[in-house]
Amino acid sequence: MSELKGLVYKSTGSWYIVRDEHGKIWNARIKGKLKIDGNISSTNPIAVGDTVICDIEEKEENIATIKTIDERNNYIVRVSPHNKNQKHIVAANLDAALVVATIAEPRTSPGFIDRFLITAEAYHIPAILVINKIDLLKEKHKEQLELWQHIYTDAGYEVYPIVALQPETVAVLAERLKDKTTLFSGHSGVGKSTLINQLIPGVELRTQEVSGYSGKGQHTTTFAEMFDLPGGGKIIDTPGVKEFGLIDFEKEELAQYFPEMRRVMQHCRFNNCLHINEPGCAVKEAVNASVISIDRYASYMTIMDTIEKKW
Repeated sequence: MSELKGLVYKSTGSWYIVRDEHGKIWNARIKGKLKIDGNISSTNPIAVGDTVICDIEEKEENIATIKTIDERNNYIVRVSPHNKNQKHIVAANLDAALVVATIAEPRTSPGFIDRFLITAEAYHIPAILVINKIDLLKEKHKEQLELWQHIYTDAGYEVYPIVALQPETVAVLAERLKDKTTLFSGHSGVGKSTLINQLIPGVELRTQEVSGYSGKGQHTTTFAEMFDLPGGGKIIDTPGVKEFGLIDFEKEELAQYFPEMRRVMQHCRFNNCLHINEPGCAVKEAVNASVISIDRYASYMTIMDTIEKKW
């Protein structure tokens, strides 16, 4: 039986769209035993971005069966939308993970942003924060924009304020994404699909207006899917998510995933400091001195509480 090697471009749960090394598109299924023998404890053994080896089943119909997955460089997970105790692999083999946020229409909570950034840190994937719809901001919102830029830039993240419909504001970001494979995430309604349409002319992802009644967007992406950037590189679009649930995090390690805390925590008096109320805590001293944002510290404490409840 003939084999092919390809890249997973789309997952629909039971079928995968695979592009082989010659650019040919295949519809592929998993061999039954892969679900059992795979060493990945997740609801989905294969993710968009995976390199796979397939057996060709029907050449004329472009149907293949996935039999093995190449070793991943990395991957990123979140809590499974169907089972809070299981992982769901969002995507694999990433150069960057990008979250699109908005200050208004709809409002993205800093907690959502921080959970996304923490997950990227935990899986050693450089994270990018894009703040969209800055043209809609009122004066009170402009102060919030400046604060977010200050907080996240100081923490060590790349921050791009943009208007997705204005190409000139997207140009710098487009250059940053060139020749990279980047995961896109964000709440529904933040303009993620609009931004991808701007970056990839002709892709025509469905977009939907934010509901005036609820201030929330409607879900328009159902499955993760990868698209080729015209100048080189790839974007993996993911469904709009309400929450980016953390999984397999322990409270003792949480501060490691806040870069600004990681920079000072070695100066804490105790090696096992949780940075809550221990004496000689360098993190709390940095917060009191405004070296670390009080908002980020509050986010740390909120996430810590959720982990403590879990354990």
